Amino acid sequence: MPILAWILAACLAGGLVSVLLAALVAFRVQARLVPMLVSYAVGALLGAVFLDIVPHLFEGNADPGATAGLILAGILGFFVLEKLLLWRHHHGEGGHGHAHGVLAQAEGADAGRSGWMIVVGDSFHNFTDGVIIAGAFLADVKLGVVTAAAIVAHEVPQEVGDFLVLLNSGFSRAKALALNALSSLAAVAGALLGYFALSAAQAWVPRILAIAAAGMLYVAVADLIPGLHRRARLAETAMQVAFIGLGVLTLWGVHHALGAGH
Repeated sequence: MPILAWILAACLAGGLVSVLLAALVAFRVQARLVPMLVSYAVGALLGAVFLDIVPHLFEGNADPGATAGLILAGILGFFVLEKLLLWRHHHGEGGHGHAHGVLAQAEGADAGRSGWMIVVGDSFHNFTDGVIIAGAFLADVKLGVVTAAAIVAHEVPQEVGDFLVLLNSGFSRAKALALNALSSLAAVAGALLGYFALSAAQAWVPRILAIAAAGMLYVAVADLIPGLHRRARLAETAMQVAFIGLGVLTLWGVHHALGAGH
C-alpha cells in the first residue's frame, strides 16, 4: 500500500476510534452528572498541556522565551475570541441569549463559548498530530503505525474531556459528537501537508502546538474552573478535586505507559 494511503488511513481510523470511544463514555453519562465530570475535563486538559504538550515544546528548545511568548499570545488571542463570541451572542439574540442542549438549564452553560474555543484548540492539536504521523510513516511504516496508536491512546481521555466541555457549554450530544468528529479531520489536513511539504510543516509544529496548548489552558482556567467555584459545598468541592486529579492521572498514566508520548 502506498505511504500516502497508510498515512490517510491511520489519521482517519485514529480520529474515528478516539472520537467513538470518547462518545461511548460520554453518551452514557447522565445529564445530572455532567457538571461534576467537567472537573475531569479540567484535569484532562491541564494534564494534556503540562504533561504532554509543554514538555514537548521546551525539550531541546533553542528559544524557550519565544515559545512562552507564543503561548501567552495564544491565551490573549482566545480571550479576544471569547469576547467576540460574547458580542455575537448578545447582539444576535437581542441581549437575551439562550443555550440549547443537555445542560441548557444547568449552572455553567455558557452559550457555547468554551465549546467553540475547545473545538478551535483541538483542531490545532489534531493538525499537528497529522504532521507527526506523516513524518513517522515517511521514516518507516512500522514506526508510523506505532506513532498513530500512541496518538490515539493520548487522544481518548482528552476527547472525553472535550466532549464533556461541549455538553457543559450547552451543545446537544449529537452536535458535540459532530464537532468532535469534524475537528479530528484536521489531522488529515496536517498529514497531507506533512506528506507534501514535510520540512516546512515540521517547522510550524511547535508554533501550532503552542496555540493548541494556549486554547486548552484558557478553556480550563478561564471558563471551566470559575463554573466549578459556583458549587462551593464541601462535598462538591472534594468531588471536584478528586475528578480533576483523576483527569490529570489519566493523562499521566497514558503518557508514561507509552514511553513519554509522541
